[in-house]
Amino acid sequence: MKSSVTSSRQPSTPRAALYLRVSTGRQAKNELSLPDQRQHGIAYCKAKGWEVVAEFEDAKTATNDRRLEFQRLIDIATDVGKPFDVVVIHSLSRFMRNLLLQEAYWLRLEKAGVRVVSMTQEIEGPNAEIMRRILGLFDEHQSKETAKHVKRTMIENARQGFWNGSTPPFGYMTVAAEQRGAKIKKKLAIDPVEAETIHLIFNLILKGDDTSGPLGLKRAVAWLNERGYRTRNGARWGVGPLYNMLRNTVYKGEAVFNRTDSKTREKRSADEHVIVPVPAIIDSASFDALQAQLKSRNPRVTPPRVVSGPILLTSLATCATCGGGMTIRTGKSGRYRYYTCAAAAHKGKTACPGRSVPMDRLDAAVMDRIADQLLSPERVRALLRGLMKRQTEKDVDYGRRLTALRSKLADVESRLGRLYAAIENGIADQNDRTLKERLAAVKTERDIAQAAFDRAAGEMRPEMRITEEKIASFVSLMRQNILAGSIAFQRAYLRVVIDRVEVDDTEIRIYGRKSVLERLVMGGGAAPAGVPSFVRRWRTRRDSNSRPLPSEGNALSS
Repeated sequence: MKSSVTSSRQPSTPRAALYLRVSTGRQAKNELSLPDQRQHGIAYCKAKGWEVVAEFEDAKTATNDRRLEFQRLIDIATDVGKPFDVVVIHSLSRFMRNLLLQEAYWLRLEKAGVRVVSMTQEIEGPNAEIMRRILGLFDEHQSKETAKHVKRTMIENARQGFWNGSTPPFGYMTVAAEQRGAKIKKKLAIDPVEAETIHLIFNLILKGDDTSGPLGLKRAVAWLNERGYRTRNGARWGVGPLYNMLRNTVYKGEAVFNRTDSKTREKRSADEHVIVPVPAIIDSASFDALQAQLKSRNPRVTPPRVVSGPILLTSLATCATCGGGMTIRTGKSGRYRYYTCAAAAHKGKTACPGRSVPMDRLDAAVMDRIADQLLSPERVRALLRGLMKRQTEKDVDYGRRLTALRSKLADVESRLGRLYAAIENGIADQNDRTLKERLAAVKTERDIAQAAFDRAAGEMRPEMRITEEKIASFVSLMRQNILAGSIAFQRAYLRVVIDRVEVDDTEIRIYGRKSVLERLVMGGGAAPAGVPSFVRRWRTRRDSNSRPLPSEGNALSS
C-alpha cells in the first residue's frame, strides 16, 4: 500500500487522484496489476486534460471498507482543503464490491464535490445512478459467487490431501507433489530440524529434562528461551503461541482445514472440517496424553485445594454408587474425620444411599494396596511391557529422524562448501556484503541442524532407556517413601499416578495409569528426573507436576 499527493497544476486544470487496488497476488501479476492500472489511469487523465496529483494503492479485498489507503483517500477528498476534484478508478469493482458501502461512500464524495469516474464503465445521463447500482449489485454477487467457488476448490484440494498455500505449521515445510497444468499441488513434509524442536517441546511437557519432572507451559517457555531456542521467525517463544501449537492435531498426522471462517474468525462445526492426512511428528498416544495433561492443569478444571490441601484423597475418592466425589465430614469437634459421599451429605439419601469411611482407614488401605500390589518389580515390569515394546519400535523412528538430519546436514555443508569454493576460485569477493550475509545464514543453518542431530542422537543414549536395573531401583525407592514418607510425598505421588479411588461397601477399586510409570522409572531412584522422592523440588511447580494424566483403565482391587 502506498499513496502520494502532488500538485503543480494551472488554476483551471481539473485535479485527479488515482485509486488502484488488487486483492490477490495473482491479480498483482496479471491483467489487473497495479502498474497496469496506473498506466491506464495516467493515459486516461491525460486524454481528459486532468492533472494526476495523487495516487492511492491497496492490496485488500473490496468486500469491506477496511483498507488503509481507501480510508486515506476518503479523508483527504472530504477535507476542507480538497486537493483534488475527481477520483479515477479502473472499474467499480476496484472501488467497492458491496453495494451499500459503495453508495454510502459515493454519496459522501459527491457531497464534498468530488466525482468518481470509472475508466472502463463510464456512466452518464439521467440513468447513471440506477446503472451504477445495478453494476454494483452485479459486482457484489460476482464476488460472493467467486468466494463460494474458491472455497469449494480449496475444500476439494484439502480432501485430496493437498496443502492450500498458507504458511505451514512449525515443524513442516511444503513440497511439490503434483503438477496439473500450470498449477503445482503441494503437500506438507516434515522439516527435520524444526521437527526436533517439536520432539523436545513435547518431551519437556510430558517428561521434563534431565533434571526435573514434567514442565508446565510457563516453565517450558522459559527453558526454551534461556537456551536460545527460537521460533521460525527468530522470535522468543511465548505461552500463548506454544499452547496453540501443542494443541494442533497436525503433529499427530491430522491437519484440519476449514476450522474457522476466514472473514469472521468464528469456529466452524466439526462436520465442516476437512482432515488432511500428513506425516506425523508425534505419535497419537503421546499427543493425546499431552492434551489431557494440559486440560488437567487448567485451574478451572482442577481447583488449587486438590493439590495443596492436607487431605490425601481429595478429588480422588468417589462413591461407587453414584460416581460423585466424596467430601470430608468431621465428628467430635474434629477428632474423627470421614470420607462421605457428597451427594448424600448435601442432597440426602434420596440422591444416593451414600457411605462414610474413616479417613485414616481409607488412606491406609489405599497406600498399602499400592505398595503391595503395584510396587513390586514383577508388577511394574508387567505394566511396562507395552511401553518397553514401544521403546524398541521407537528405535526405528529415531533411525529415520537421524537419517533425515544427516541428509540436511550434508546439504548445508555442501552449500557452504560451494560458497567457500567460489571465494577460493575468485568467482566471488569475500568482502562482498551480500556474500558475507549469505555465509552467516548458511553457517547458522548448519549449527541449528547439528544441534538438532545431537539432540536426536542423545535420545538413544543408554541412560534414556528403561532397563531392569531402573525398574528395581524405582521400586525400592518408592516402597520406602510410600510406606514411611510424609503426607506431602504420598499426596504428590497419588496425584501423578492415580485417577480415582472408587469406594464401595466391601471393597475399594484403585484406577491408575501405567503410562506415567515410564518417566518415574527413568529416574531409577537415583536421579530427580520425575521421581517424587525429591518432593521439595518436585512440588514447587504445582502447576507443572502435581496434576493427573489420562487413565488407561488399569484397576487394582482391594
